[in-house]
Amino acid sequence: MDHCNGKPGYLRNVLVRLCLFCVVIVGIRFAYVVTLKGETCDLGDFCFFSLPENLNVFSGAGQLPESVSAIMTSEEAGKSAPAKPKNSKIPDLWADKDFQKSAQFYSSVFQDLIAEGFVGPNSKALCIDTPMGADVFALREIGVEDSIGTYKKGSKPLVITGKAVKQPFEDDTFDFVFSGGGMIDKSGKPGDFASEICRTLKPEGFLVVHTGSKDTYSLNSFLHLFNCCTLIKTRDIDGSSTIREIVMKKVVGDIYRVEETNKCNVPDYKMKLIKKAEPLIKEEPKKPWITLKKNAQSIKYLPSMADISFKQRYVYVDVGSRSYGSSIVSWFKKQYPKQNKTFEIYAVEADKTFHGQYKEKKGVTLLPYAAWVRNETLSFEINQDPGHKDVLKGRGMGRIQPVESSGEAASEVDVIQGFDFAEWLKSAVSEKDYVVMKMDVEGTEFDLIPRLIETGAICLIDEVFLECHYNRWQKCCPGERSSKYQNTYGQCLDLFTSLRDSGVLVHQWW
Repeated sequence: MDHCNGKPGYLRNVLVRLCLFCVVIVGIRFAYVVTLKGETCDLGDFCFFSLPENLNVFSGAGQLPESVSAIMTSEEAGKSAPAKPKNSKIPDLWADKDFQKSAQFYSSVFQDLIAEGFVGPNSKALCIDTPMGADVFALREIGVEDSIGTYKKGSKPLVITGKAVKQPFEDDTFDFVFSGGGMIDKSGKPGDFASEICRTLKPEGFLVVHTGSKDTYSLNSFLHLFNCCTLIKTRDIDGSSTIREIVMKKVVGDIYRVEETNKCNVPDYKMKLIKKAEPLIKEEPKKPWITLKKNAQSIKYLPSMADISFKQRYVYVDVGSRSYGSSIVSWFKKQYPKQNKTFEIYAVEADKTFHGQYKEKKGVTLLPYAAWVRNETLSFEINQDPGHKDVLKGRGMGRIQPVESSGEAASEVDVIQGFDFAEWLKSAVSEKDYVVMKMDVEGTEFDLIPRLIETGAICLIDEVFLECHYNRWQKCCPGERSSKYQNTYGQCLDLFTSLRDSGVLVHQWW
């Protein structure tokens, strides 16, 4: 036997075994990368291979639904994913991890909506106020190719320039409209925001909004903004912060139109808020000027109990405002919890002495008349405190009544114009507005409040601060009651109680 041929055979076997060993190592590595990591190798990985350059890998936190391919060829990606922007100043969003995470979140949301039939491949979709367009990207990825977003600064091809309150589209354009990121919560004009959606959404089309607001008061305010839509469903989406998803469908006609009626239909959620308010002072205070001011510290304001977002306008009406600094500045502007909302202010003051203070006040409209139950000319009596050196501070509150001046203090009489306050209120505000009213009218509240109830105007007021005038104990003269007013404290308490029982959040004022 020739032993010279044995050595090459032995080396061949060693080489074959070594090659097989390397193949096994590569196979194990491939299985690890693909099955455990779910993606290709990172730069720091030990790789025997690299992906071809024509593969587009979509990666990020979590996995996209199975219907969305995680790996697409460049030809497939070109059909559903946007091309890279030519402008180098625009960031490469689809390579950004935050963008990818947002896109995957929206993809999950839209998959649920597709399953329920609210959006589909043939839908024409709009995403409102989307700075990055991650929601538009997600829609296109799952097959809703006719999708576009708008923002004040566009970023084509995902997002075009367009304000939420003024969309660059024709009426009845879209089958599906989406507003994410709580953008409507941040809008300074939620009423206009809603109107534009109603205009551009097709009849039978669906609207989906994500909002951070959770309480029932704000939900109902939201629904009343969209008078073109009916509520389909709501659900909570848990994430880094809890999001409420609201799904609505556009219908023909104003479903929240208020019928002409003088009766208030007070929903249960408003009655529950009233029950949370501070208790009324049942017994007449011996020193009302102290008791009522202490009571102001315990007042539970409506904005401290509920989210007042999603109102069309915010209005404060000061009936018997006197000077500009009296209650508008000293109380409403400084103390009322406005939740960063800008309020329109109406000052109702008949005393012409104070009118000059309002001429150059921005955001304040003066109504230089007396709030009354009808339109007519009235006699307006002003009581003066002769011991007061400051004329304005010594000028007593005016009141509408037959002039019967007492000998205790000097008085003057003006002929003024009274107006039907209830009818004015009905023409000035709507049920979509958030309205706060303070009333200090020197006894006329016993005429005005019944008139507001009778006409249904009281339904338009969300919160009332009422000073009720009665023959209370005098500060100057212990044991003596004021002869200025005929009503008793019991009658005032009945007035407050009846208002709360009727569904009006009213507070005792001083």
